[in-house]
Amino acid sequence: MRGFILFVSTLLVLATGTMAQKAKYVVMISIDGFRPDFYLDKSWPAPNMQLLKEKGVHATGVRGVFPTITYPSHTTLITGVAPAKHGIYYNTPFEPEGASGRWYSESSAIKTETLWDAVGKAGMISAAVSWPVSVGAPVTYNIPETFSLKNPGDRRAPTSEQSTPKGLFEEVQRYATGELQSTDLNLHYLGMNETLSRMAAYLIGRYKPNLLTVHLPCTDEVQHREGREGMNVPAAVASADHGIGTILEAIEKAGIGDSTAIIITGDHGFVDIHTSLAPNVWLAQKGLTGSKNNPGSWKAMFHSGGGSTFLKLKDKNDQKTLQQVKDMLNELPAGIRKQFTIIEQPALSKSGADPDAVLALTAVQGISFSSGMNGEAVKKANGGAHGYFPDFREIQTGFIGYGAGLEEKVTVPVLGLEDIAPLVAKLLGITLKEADGVLYPGMLKK
Repeated sequence: MRGFILFVSTLLVLATGTMAQKAKYVVMISIDGFRPDFYLDKSWPAPNMQLLKEKGVHATGVRGVFPTITYPSHTTLITGVAPAKHGIYYNTPFEPEGASGRWYSESSAIKTETLWDAVGKAGMISAAVSWPVSVGAPVTYNIPETFSLKNPGDRRAPTSEQSTPKGLFEEVQRYATGELQSTDLNLHYLGMNETLSRMAAYLIGRYKPNLLTVHLPCTDEVQHREGREGMNVPAAVASADHGIGTILEAIEKAGIGDSTAIIITGDHGFVDIHTSLAPNVWLAQKGLTGSKNNPGSWKAMFHSGGGSTFLKLKDKNDQKTLQQVKDMLNELPAGIRKQFTIIEQPALSKSGADPDAVLALTAVQGISFSSGMNGEAVKKANGGAHGYFPDFREIQTGFIGYGAGLEEKVTVPVLGLEDIAPLVAKLLGITLKEADGVLYPGMLKK
């Protein structure tokens, strides 16, 4: 680890004196389940993050989107708009007659302009490694996050098929990672972070993309299993930090340290949980979820996203069913009712969430939701969750920025997740016309 710290110190020296120029290159690294304490609290094993935080720009927290889950959040990171506008409302589509297990992997589902689009229009080169919702994206060198429903534990074949240009996945194995095994792209193993960071490092050295977006997912997986302070969370943080070091070293080797801006951010924080609620069980008891023999007869159903769940009506204008659901929720025992808050329109609309949801429930800390329709509605749970309404500290993610075009030793109290894409666009000198985020001049080198 000492070598990585020495390298970052070298990078800091290289960048001094050229910061007034806009960045020729931006590397945006997303750590799934990234919490501000990883860089604010030096007891965490994250020397690369912490050194860049000390020298560059950082936020004490980043408010996420609603729901605070991976795919909507990552799409906001590359568009600068909320889910209601970009179209990726959840990780998985709402499938009331039976979930297929598929996720929002195809970039064609994104309704607004992305940073990748803007980079391409400017005649620049882009690259992406394991970025959510990137299959088929307009990325010059793209290794998307994808898997097969038939064999989700082995991502190699679909990644090979959907990487562009054709043969890119085999190229990075030949020159960067060696022949990959299924476990090398498996969230259960921290080595996946290393695999992805080595792919990103290779693309930097070989193709020097003007924009590289890379997603390191393993910190999320460990916190889901063990909670915020789980025994293996420090190791997961260290693996992400090591991946950052690999990427930083690639920037140095490529000779572009003085013209590169590095953004380290994420999608959401985490909450420890002890109880799970299944509100579809209550709907099923009222005969609103359809039947096994006639699943198309459903009238109302909740689509759950961890710490929140969204009510969908078969007929969005069915006020009778909506009122029936509201009455049902308000008539629950007080001990259950106090475990969540009901978010109705127009508050739900103002949050930028799914415009087709007629209301949402967001849980208090310690509680999460499931989509189950059978068995008990209230069950014991453990580990960690996210997806909550983004109005408390623990669910916030983080932000660190260092390098070309960015100011030094600046602290921003709280950013919005939608503010990051406009910053990247400004650094690259490109236009992201549809972005709603705020660009803060104090973060930029004068």
